[in-house]
Amino acid sequence: MKNRHGKIDDHTRERRLVEALRERPELMERFEAILALTDSEEGALRSADEIEELLIEEVRRLGSGAMEQWAKGAEERTARALRQSHPQARLKKKGI
Repeated sequence: MKNRHGKIDDHTRERRLVEALRERPELMERFEAILALTDSEEGALRSADEIEELLIEEVRRLGSGAMEQWAKGAEERTARALRQSHPQARLKKKGI
């Protein structure tokens, strides 16, 4: 829902974000890990460098997971487009 300034309200943004993360549990795990590091009670026991290193690793994992999700979606969209444009074509998945 948009407010009078044409912006989406916070409640709608939050709902969309939660729904998107529920569809991508791997990404939700990464965000939870990042938040846990920022809220960590043992933060005072660790150096800023240690926390930074842990956050960088989590952000890398988040990026990797996001790219994996994107690649799956791109593959599905390409296959769907191919089936629509060439219904007689047979698709084979690459065996690993």
